[in-house]
Amino acid sequence: MTFSYKIILFLLCILFVTTECWSQKDFYHQFEFSSQDSLRGTNGPFRVNNDILHYDLSIQVDPEQRMVIGKNVIRFKALEDLSKIQLDLFENMEIVKVLDLSGNELSYERNGNAFFVSTPPLQKDEEDTIVVKYRGNPLTAENAPWDGGFVWEQNEGGTPWIGVACEGTGASLWWPNKDYLGDEPDSMDITISVPASLFANSNGNLISRKVLDNGLAKHHWKVRYPINNYNVTLNIAVYKHFSDFYVNKNGDSLALDYYVLPQNFDKAKEHFQQVKPMLACYEDIFGKYPFWEDGFALVETPYLGMEHQSAIAYGNGYQRGYRGGMIPKHMNWDYIIVHETGHEYFGNSISVADHAEMWIHESFTTYMEALYVECTAGYQEYLQYMVHFRNRLYIQNRQPIIGPLDVNWTAWNSSDHYFKGSWILHTLRNSINDDVLWFDLLKSFYQKHKKSIVRSADFFNHVNDKTGKDFTSFFNQYFYHASLPTFEYYLSETEGKSFLNYKWSAAVKDFDMPIEVGPKSGYIRIDPTTSWQKLEIRDSDKKAFRVRRELFLINVKEVKAP
Repeated sequence: MTFSYKIILFLLCILFVTTECWSQKDFYHQFEFSSQDSLRGTNGPFRVNNDILHYDLSIQVDPEQRMVIGKNVIRFKALEDLSKIQLDLFENMEIVKVLDLSGNELSYERNGNAFFVSTPPLQKDEEDTIVVKYRGNPLTAENAPWDGGFVWEQNEGGTPWIGVACEGTGASLWWPNKDYLGDEPDSMDITISVPASLFANSNGNLISRKVLDNGLAKHHWKVRYPINNYNVTLNIAVYKHFSDFYVNKNGDSLALDYYVLPQNFDKAKEHFQQVKPMLACYEDIFGKYPFWEDGFALVETPYLGMEHQSAIAYGNGYQRGYRGGMIPKHMNWDYIIVHETGHEYFGNSISVADHAEMWIHESFTTYMEALYVECTAGYQEYLQYMVHFRNRLYIQNRQPIIGPLDVNWTAWNSSDHYFKGSWILHTLRNSINDDVLWFDLLKSFYQKHKKSIVRSADFFNHVNDKTGKDFTSFFNQYFYHASLPTFEYYLSETEGKSFLNYKWSAAVKDFDMPIEVGPKSGYIRIDPTTSWQKLEIRDSDKKAFRVRRELFLINVKEVKAP
């Protein structure tokens, strides 16, 4: 997902009255969580007892009434003996009926945005299917994609242009499902009926489009891979479509499909040429595009962008960077294309079970932007890209990167899990100081966990295993505390010799991390701990001494000698 420039500017205004000393424990205590927070965020007893196998979602969208009418056929497997499961649909949406496959009504109980369906008694490993019929006017997004809901816009000539974005708010704002990130269906069918003058786009491959006698056109889309709920999408407009193919080094062809507004057709055909070299870079670093059989698509939307699996929402106006800016001025590539495609790897293929660990989606994807720059323009440009985003506008150190678990945590008030998280990965790369190992570590982590749900600990353990070094204090400092470690030092002379005196000051008592210091003519690598150390150096000239902050996300403080 993209971040809000307006939110960042607002936060910058209040930055100087805040501190960066929150620990995660302090962070938890800032908020009170309701039972609804827990029902949504926790894998509770009536979620953990089942595994969703397939959704077959069929809806009709009425643009004039801004209404959705539909049903979801839900196939699931019992993971233990059960007679009740939890599903989710926002309170403002009406549940018409809950049925079994034979048409018999099943009883259910509402609890806010959740509802609990009484099923026939099932034994462990048995499968069952229920049908939820529903209708209503889903939430309208005030500022998509940063708040969830439908976007009801019009294109030139007054034709409808409709989209939806629901990360954080929840997919259950518009369709009934098990709205828990930790359980993805193995596959999905999506059928959308709209007025026949319009086209309805969704995830995966278009199986059929049929114009019906009632003046509607029914569009059947099929997703062949696991998909997390907030990635399920629809886009409705008068679209003009064109297609292409990306052929990788092995000669495999990936279908590329583009759905754009008619007035932007020629512009899009030129602008989207950057897709192929980007896909080649990501394939070199991590492996093949993960949803090969479903293809890759960009769909023009009335909001900025979203990583909808195999149907990426694109609304950047065919501009460079982020709405024409943000990235370094000499760089000429589209931020939304590069960022949202990165999410196909981290966010869509590798997913988290809890929004509190959303850094795995956003930090990795933001770092992938820099890797794209390195792939296409070289290491120095990569370094320049990283440094470009190291300032208080983008990195504010206001919250720990990992939030409170099991409460559907979405109250991020900075962009730290984007840019700070990316810088943490950059810092880890330079701490390891072995690029062959680093890129093998990244690729092997992705390959090991692709198309699966992960926790932060999966990455932490992978790093420790691959490097043979314990980075626990590194991860504790950077992910569970808002503050940065501070490198404290002073230069001294004794008996004609020059010395560097140094240590870490950090929230984690046993924090240690190597860094590079010295004059530009001869950097040295040192291993500070939280205890003072002393090292003889060639030159005590304070003007010549520097810490390589372009490689490490740290504070630096020169102190007085004791």
